[in-house]
Amino acid sequence: MTAEHEAGGTFSLPDDGRCRVVIEQVTPEIDGGRFPAKRVIGQTVTVAADIFADGHDELAAELLFRHDTEESWRRLPMRPLGNDRWEATFTVERLGSWFFTVEGIVDHFATWVHDLEKSYLAGEELAVEWQIGATLVSEAIPRALAGDRPRLESLAGQLRQGDDEQGLAIAGSAELARLMACYRDWGLASRYEREPEILVERRPALFSTWYELFPRSARGDGDHGTFADCERLLPAIARMGFDVVYFPPIHPIGLTNRKGKNNSTIAEAEDPGSPWAIGAAVGGHTAVHRQLGTLDDFRHFVARARELGIEVALDIAFQCSPDHPYVRSNPEWFRWRPDGTVQYAENPPKKYQDVIPFDFETAAWQPLWDELLAVFRFWIAQGISLFRVDNPHTKPFAFWERTIRHLKREHPEAIFLSEAFTRPKVMYRLAKLGFSQSYTYFSWRNTRPELEEYLTELTRTDLREYFRPNFWPNTPDILPEFLQYGGRPAFAIRYLLAATLSASCGIYGPPYELFVNDAIPGREEYLDSEKYELKRWNWEAADTLRELIGRINRVRHDNPALQENGPIAFCRSDNDNVIGYLKMTDDRSNILLMVVSLDPFTPQQAEIGIPLDRLGVEEGHPFLVEGLLTGERHIWHRQRNQVRLDPATVPGRIFRLRPRLRREHDFDYFM
Repeated sequence: MTAEHEAGGTFSLPDDGRCRVVIEQVTPEIDGGRFPAKRVIGQTVTVAADIFADGHDELAAELLFRHDTEESWRRLPMRPLGNDRWEATFTVERLGSWFFTVEGIVDHFATWVHDLEKSYLAGEELAVEWQIGATLVSEAIPRALAGDRPRLESLAGQLRQGDDEQGLAIAGSAELARLMACYRDWGLASRYEREPEILVERRPALFSTWYELFPRSARGDGDHGTFADCERLLPAIARMGFDVVYFPPIHPIGLTNRKGKNNSTIAEAEDPGSPWAIGAAVGGHTAVHRQLGTLDDFRHFVARARELGIEVALDIAFQCSPDHPYVRSNPEWFRWRPDGTVQYAENPPKKYQDVIPFDFETAAWQPLWDELLAVFRFWIAQGISLFRVDNPHTKPFAFWERTIRHLKREHPEAIFLSEAFTRPKVMYRLAKLGFSQSYTYFSWRNTRPELEEYLTELTRTDLREYFRPNFWPNTPDILPEFLQYGGRPAFAIRYLLAATLSASCGIYGPPYELFVNDAIPGREEYLDSEKYELKRWNWEAADTLRELIGRINRVRHDNPALQENGPIAFCRSDNDNVIGYLKMTDDRSNILLMVVSLDPFTPQQAEIGIPLDRLGVEEGHPFLVEGLLTGERHIWHRQRNQVRLDPATVPGRIFRLRPRLRREHDFDYFM
């Protein structure tokens, strides 16, 4: 391609002016190819593009795609959708980076066939047309495989005979169309100037169910827990259907400015401090808190979790206690004030007197970045490939892009969850540059309009190509107001929403199971937070949400429609306290209708409108409805149906819809 200049910058002209096809508006392409779109193994990538040329000639287009390790392109024909839009779909079956591009050409043979039909219908003389067609077929012979050449020669010879009846039959035959499509001349093809990337990750990057646990409270009796104590909790967590156990930082905790209960700046002797105040004389980010156990004990826990089908995720928090070994070994990695002290971390009005931040603008930034990359590598070597990253939005974008790209090249199995409750554009940039999943604003979306607007943004815009939400109803930092006043039903409602609106979800586990809702007055934070003290969780409590959470998670694992973040179809509801929405697989083999009350206090009833046309169901035709949480069955006939929800029992329903289909023997059956 030849570069030319215009007022807006540079553009490219084809090297050969006979390349007439224009290719533009290619999707998926993030920021002009600057960032990759995302998929997981086994998913498809549907590539679409506007492809057109001057005049009225017929066109042909192909999708080219390859894995990063492959030298040659694989090719697929693209199909026209109308209005010059074309598309094709390929499946990604390996981890790592895939690339694609698009080629288009003027298809002179297809143009000849099209014009021939019009000339014949107009009663025109066709003698010259047979010679043109024969020439086009003959030109394909040198490009053909040896086995197909005799047939092409024969067909070209028959066209040259000039017999209208015979020629029309040959020109319109599927055989000749197939041969000419196989051996098109792509020498004058236009190729899209970029090769957009698709980053392919493991399935848990898209579909995962997280359970957050402070290992130091695993005993439940007030004594400091250990990794061995956590092992005893794993079977119950597995029975609830969680496939990820996430630990806050497990490193030594500093003594200087250690926090006491409820974030007090004065700690008592027995106060354990915040796990996020990382580092003491015995070690830092690659050390294990001695009261939790040894590194061998941790590896044993990881292996036991794996036996139960659970992955372990670790918190990566790039900050230090003033006692961290880095402060003495590498003082140049921190910003020192004129009085010789280091400014502790702040996020006004919050103050973190027990934490000092790294100076990412230090002149020694490269050794610092390399060291933090090595922290990830260390934990990957211990069997960890899931990381929840603390406050990534307070570190440079370039640092994360460099770090994650390095790690993805070395360990494509690694998955990164971004904990960035910040401005949307910052959250989206972090997702673009490599984070696999992201915390979201779900915790503060409570009303039906808020939920519908937010989920439409996440699932029906370009965000779905690179931003994967992970919905958390609570975290150690966040106890939303809805949970504070709604009691047990509020916890049931929010988990039901989180688990069915997003393919990935999580809970800060023990207080969620036990629907703990004691908050600091006037704030969305836990009173007596586990961040600053050991908790005596009643692991044997009878009145918990475990059974309901387990049922919901089993539904998630049994129904592929809940394992994707595809577009959600919101249903009409005549009651704003009730939200209804549909999720389905592309082939409609799994269709789920969720109806959830947004009122934790009062029974609610709503008439829910189902878009039957999208399900292939005619109004008045019966279809089976199964309640996957409650076991009830119904036969519905209409688009609008009444659903009653009681917060005292189950404040929502997950229905599987089984539309009735008709087969060739003219009998009906339910899917």
